[in-house]
Amino acid sequence: MSNPRTQENPASETAKILSPSMLSKDLISGTVVFLVALPLCLGIALASGAPLFSGLVAGIVGGIVVGTLSGSHVSVSGPAAGLTAIVIAQIAALGSFEAFLVAVILGGIIQIGLGVIRAGFIAAFFPSSVIKGLLAAIGVILILKQIPHVFGHDTDPEGEMSFLQPDQETTFSALIEMFFDLHPGAMVIGLLSVALLVLWDRIEPLKRSLVPAPLLVVLLGVGLNLVFRQLGGIWLIETEHLVQVPVAESVSGFIGFLRFPDFSILSNPAVYFAAMTIALVASLETLLNLEAVDNLDPKRRYSPPSRELLAQGVGNVTSGILGGLPLTSVIIRGTVNINAGAQTKLSAIFHGLLLLVCVALFPIWLNMIPLSCLAAILLMTGFKLVSPTVVRQMYSQGRSQFMPFLITVVAIVLTDLLIGIVIGLVVASSFILYSSMRYPIRRIVETHLSGDVMHIELPNQVSFLNRAALANVFKEIPHGGHVLIDAQGTDYIDPDVLALIQDFKNKTAPIRGIRVSVIGFKENYQIHDEIQHVDYSTKELQEHVTPRQVLKFLKDGNERFRTGRRLNRYLPRQQTLTETQYPLAVVLSCTDSHAPTELIFDLGLGDVFSVSVAGNVIGTKVIGSIEYGCAVAGAKLVLVMGHTRCGAIISTVKDASVANSCQYLEPIFKEIKKSMDRVGESSKQLTQNEYIDHVARINMQRTVEMLPQKSEILKQFVEEGKIEILGAMYDVVTKEVTFMEQEKLSW
Repeated sequence: MSNPRTQENPASETAKILSPSMLSKDLISGTVVFLVALPLCLGIALASGAPLFSGLVAGIVGGIVVGTLSGSHVSVSGPAAGLTAIVIAQIAALGSFEAFLVAVILGGIIQIGLGVIRAGFIAAFFPSSVIKGLLAAIGVILILKQIPHVFGHDTDPEGEMSFLQPDQETTFSALIEMFFDLHPGAMVIGLLSVALLVLWDRIEPLKRSLVPAPLLVVLLGVGLNLVFRQLGGIWLIETEHLVQVPVAESVSGFIGFLRFPDFSILSNPAVYFAAMTIALVASLETLLNLEAVDNLDPKRRYSPPSRELLAQGVGNVTSGILGGLPLTSVIIRGTVNINAGAQTKLSAIFHGLLLLVCVALFPIWLNMIPLSCLAAILLMTGFKLVSPTVVRQMYSQGRSQFMPFLITVVAIVLTDLLIGIVIGLVVASSFILYSSMRYPIRRIVETHLSGDVMHIELPNQVSFLNRAALANVFKEIPHGGHVLIDAQGTDYIDPDVLALIQDFKNKTAPIRGIRVSVIGFKENYQIHDEIQHVDYSTKELQEHVTPRQVLKFLKDGNERFRTGRRLNRYLPRQQTLTETQYPLAVVLSCTDSHAPTELIFDLGLGDVFSVSVAGNVIGTKVIGSIEYGCAVAGAKLVLVMGHTRCGAIISTVKDASVANSCQYLEPIFKEIKKSMDRVGESSKQLTQNEYIDHVARINMQRTVEMLPQKSEILKQFVEEGKIEILGAMYDVVTKEVTFMEQEKLSW
């Protein structure tokens, strides 16, 4: 698919990152992401059945290592909620968390390999309906999951995204259970935090201020937590309602939190299966999240997917060595980063540094932050992701876009992130397959001079998915019909499809009396250009056609030109017709009519004789050219075609002084002035453009009248019915030709 987003120039990227305007915004957004990422790292580790510190390690590595290597400006990486089920299963299969870390390292090496071979190209094939469904689903989940935390119901960990929760509740049942487990202190902090965020977003001066609302929300939460500690009783906020960072008494104690991989597991084949699973799932989730975050980026910048796989691979190797969870690009962190005003990837790096410094030096302070105020930030992020505008837009694009979008949202909400994405991709792929089978090619019935031709235009890539539909198209061609198979825009044709085309052309079509024309096939396909229909005027056609039939050809051709449905012509063959021409009409047009006559009437080379002169005026040479077209070349119609916004008439009306210095231009201006004289009093109510067009019409009519008066042979041909002389006006704006046949005069 084409991508309208732009990619920054690497040479100027560093300078932009360090500019004061960018730096301040990135530091602020990095701080906000840090506050949100902290409980998510802990919650995902808890939900995965892994040590709490492993989630923090993954968050730090995701910020510093992946943030540095990534080509994305706003994506933020860390432990992924979509991998929790896989982490639980693989820890159990391998027997220990230390053995699981080896699988994380091997998975990272596989991702590095995927990045090196540029496997990120598959991101271009993700349907936009699934990407938008993913964004909307994350928004819905954030709303449903964070509401209980806002009210102090913290039985399941922050960052847990699955429908079935670790506390044996579901997303919906937790909303009901919440009413039986309200915590007054946490609820007050949560509701005040939501109110502050809404107020900050509604008041323009506050919204434009440098102070981020999420930071104020955290300070508010910590302050109220300290107040409620003094009040005690029901207001006291217990540990389970606060951030719970492991606290070390010393440096050795902090290092003791780290777990290290057990490489003895390398002899167990199960570790390689686990590594492959982690690599493939993490890569898929990363590419989807990367595409989704790029869609949210206000600057519409492009993130190189293969470089992201490489960065994620290095990150997972590092995380595995240090005892961290597997990581991916995380859409929640990325969305918060964008909403906080991130400008460059420095915000992601800074969030990782803050995690490292604060977890190592200030864990006690972090443990004073209530989960309810952080839940309020995520809740508002969810509302921003679920946009009614996006839903209406997807609905307006039709069933093939809306159904995959809707099913992706529902599937992710009712299962988990990974299963929901897979379901969404399967549904979107089904619609794509169905569309490919029903509408694999562009086909139109073209009316050429020699009859109707079904024109089959093959797409750029013709895969085996197109075979069944193309076979059905061939079956629909009637006996004795004519088909043109056009591969001019095709780069690849599947061998099965190529065999189908060859079989139809060489065997089926001759039996059914179908003429098959082919064009544009590459030499290695061994199907050479062969045109069996006539898309130009021949001697036989010219001899048998009447002036009225020629007029019909011109009308139909202009209709095709005006509506953008021009016939496809095999011009190389027409260009070889140098010795004989059999024009159907002679068209006298104005020199500045904005388009060639053949184009305006969608005709082939030599189908008309074009005589062009400024202002459609006639002289001996012009009349001689028309006589040659009719008397010698055999044309059946003479069409005098004026046009709107005629430059020759505008020059005559505005300033004819230039004619005085041009020896042969003055007679043209004199003829146009005679047409101006005919307009007379009727021009007083016209605007300037209307007057110009009216003079052009009168000038065209004068020429139609004068041709048989000036030429005896043309007059004779008209009286004998061999030709007709008609007028027409071409509108240079609408591209429509209006024929003046009803105004034909008798001479």
